Amino acid sequence: MLGHSEHVAALAAGAGRLAGLDAAAVVELRCAALLHDLGRVGVPSSIWDRPGPLGIAEMERVRMHTYWTQRVLDRVPALAHLAPIASAHHERADGTGYHRGDSSTQLPLAARILAAADTFAALTEPRAHRAAFDPQAAAELLMKEADDGTLDRQSCALVIEAAGQPRPRQGLPAGLTEREVEVLCLAARGLRNREIAERLRISDRTVGHHLAHIYNKTGRRTRAGVAVFAMEHGLLP
Repeated sequence: MLGHSEHVAALAAGAGRLAGLDAAAVVELRCAALLHDLGRVGVPSSIWDRPGPLGIAEMERVRMHTYWTQRVLDRVPALAHLAPIASAHHERADGTGYHRGDSSTQLPLAARILAAADTFAALTEPRAHRAAFDPQAAAELLMKEADDGTLDRQSCALVIEAAGQPRPRQGLPAGLTEREVEVLCLAARGLRNREIAERLRISDRTVGHHLAHIYNKTGRRTRAGVAVFAMEHGLLP
């Protein structure tokens, strides 16, 4: 995996510099990227090289490779400080990743950048079950993951720019419309439906429809949940 790890490291370091990380933080991020897939040695090559779909038990073994990365690095005093970032490359912003299931609020920027860099690098490299995507297609797929809420949008945009592609425009997360964002932000600040309606000069019923769409698109089911979503995606101070 030397070529892949070098690719991820270059993308992550470039994105880190674009994000304004200091030199020491960029070096640490690059080192974590170089070591992120150490845990793959704990999974047989026959699984990694299989061209068809994996079974449940095989997928569980694949999901363990981030855990083994953490275990290996934790046992080396000089590298232990890299373990939290290196082992987080399959964590996802919405908490659906592995092995810890951390969400974006629990992941530092370096970990979010590494996850985006690893995904972009993997997309542009051939795998046993598919051919490589060209950089433009990979950038589009990466931003789709950001739109779906699985990867951090800022980190994806930085990685794409580091890869030499045009930096994507900052769109709205989860497919929200401008009006839905307005409703979401007011709801997150504690305004009731009638207060939101008065502020935006729309009906109470329309506010209710907007909130229903917001819940469906964000996957959150309470006002507290959408407030957290708004903060996670930079919609609120």
